[in-house]
Amino acid sequence: MSEGKTTAVIAVTNQKGGVGKTTSAINIAYFLAKSGKRVLLVDLDPQGNASSGLGVDKSNLEITMGEVMSGEEVLATAIKPTSHKNLAIAPTTPHLANVEVGLASGKNKFTRLKTALSSVEGYDVILIDCPPSLSLLTVNGLIAADYVLLPVQAEFYALEGLGQLLETMKLVRKGMNTHLELIGVLPTMMDARTTLSNQVHQEIKKHFGEKVFQTSIPRNIRLAEAPSHGVPVGAYDRWSKGARAYKAVAKELEQRLEAKK
Repeated sequence: MSEGKTTAVIAVTNQKGGVGKTTSAINIAYFLAKSGKRVLLVDLDPQGNASSGLGVDKSNLEITMGEVMSGEEVLATAIKPTSHKNLAIAPTTPHLANVEVGLASGKNKFTRLKTALSSVEGYDVILIDCPPSLSLLTVNGLIAADYVLLPVQAEFYALEGLGQLLETMKLVRKGMNTHLELIGVLPTMMDARTTLSNQVHQEIKKHFGEKVFQTSIPRNIRLAEAPSHGVPVGAYDRWSKGARAYKAVAKELEQRLEAKK
């Protein structure tokens, strides 16, 4: 990924857990790959949910993002193909949490991921599933990325705490990654029948304007079931509301990336 690179690197992040961050990373990656893009999903969350959500057997892994972030291995050795065409994953296990502790006193602690990504080629889009916290790993994700995709749950406290994340983005932009940009805000877990969901949606739009995706992600039982089968919702039930919504979001994301070229 040299200068003038064509790979778009997107950090999917929100420091609040349970907002559909990993679900969004998996399903957007899947639909981008379905549309012909070569996609790499980097699992940077020690919980490793993106890895299991794509059917990776974590008990069997020799090289993961833990070894990559500690500098023992290069990223290419950790990447695994998935059963979905054009979609690969760099998996992780809880071992990454220990690596992060060691990173804190290490050299180049903020740029490990950026360095790792610069050694791989051949992808149109790299999505990074960041941990649900403003940790050293998340900062690595923000420094390595061109764009941030922000899933926001349509519930009462949705915008609380976002200020801190946006502040961190600002600091990263000032210091180590001047071209970092918010590519989109994705309302998740929408229940269009409730006044609250609609109010929060309006509030998100008021804050972020045209950055908000036109499609929001509904609450959908299929979305909740798919990870236990180790597949994206599009492979589990492609006609479900959740699958149709993520397909539309992936399409809109493609258009936004195209417009940035």
